[in-house]
Amino acid sequence: MAEIRFIETPDGKRLRVATFDATAASRGVCVLLHGQTEFIEKYEEVIGELTERGFIVATFDWPGQGGSYRLLDNPLKAHIENFSQYDAALAAFLDQVVKPIAAKPPVALAHSMGGHILLRTLHDRPNVFGPCVLSAPMLRTLTRGVPRWIADAALLLENALGQKDQWIWGMDKRDPHIVNFDTQLVTSDRARFERTQDFLKAHPELRLAGPTWGWLAQAYASMQSVMAPGYAEAISAPVLIVGAGRDRIVDVSADPGFAKRLPHGKYLELEDSEHEILMENDSIRARFWSAFDAFVAA
Repeated sequence: MAEIRFIETPDGKRLRVATFDATAASRGVCVLLHGQTEFIEKYEEVIGELTERGFIVATFDWPGQGGSYRLLDNPLKAHIENFSQYDAALAAFLDQVVKPIAAKPPVALAHSMGGHILLRTLHDRPNVFGPCVLSAPMLRTLTRGVPRWIADAALLLENALGQKDQWIWGMDKRDPHIVNFDTQLVTSDRARFERTQDFLKAHPELRLAGPTWGWLAQAYASMQSVMAPGYAEAISAPVLIVGAGRDRIVDVSADPGFAKRLPHGKYLELEDSEHEILMENDSIRARFWSAFDAFVAA
């Protein structure tokens, strides 16, 4: 049985949260954390696979996306003032939703931006989570053919000119009502991609396009902190990082080294996967779940 409801952050903002009962002998709670632009319903298949494994699934829409509060008048813009807002949202979710139903530290499954924010919490709040599996975590982003020095200069200039609330160049073209399978960059599975697109056509209020210059500045600052010497080394939770070999969103080359720095880290690369591993074809997903099961069981 699913329960979708709203909770409030400490500053009175509404977060859309959901819990799903296990359909097999209970193994505790799995916290499911989405990537940028995503929402609860996109993970319906994944949620089913977790509940069949005996997990109660607890998940929510990040600030600025899905059915949670948006930060700008234009609801298609992905924006954040500071990544600490994500930290606060996750803390409120853990305290109000997870703690009442979790007898022990929950397992976590986190994708992309969700994986990045999870690492921040693992660093700042030790012992909150048990084993954590990160799918294509946002450790370092790609600039897609633009020299990094140009991308960095543009980021500094646009924010200095007061454009933090404006689209990064071309991001308005990432509206799900515009993108099709041939122009997307995240999966090789047409059926799963079209399933999400069809849902967003029926529920356009949940859709999000691309980020603002302000979001990118905060993301870069946070990635710099997470990748700094000593950060990974201070994370005590067991962490499995699963990288996507054909990732065109984040830089997969950052993953193996980071995993080695974790005291209890492991790394697996799915060489034929695009960025959204959990929305990929059956062969890739089967290998992911095999690794997930083995890691969590161990």
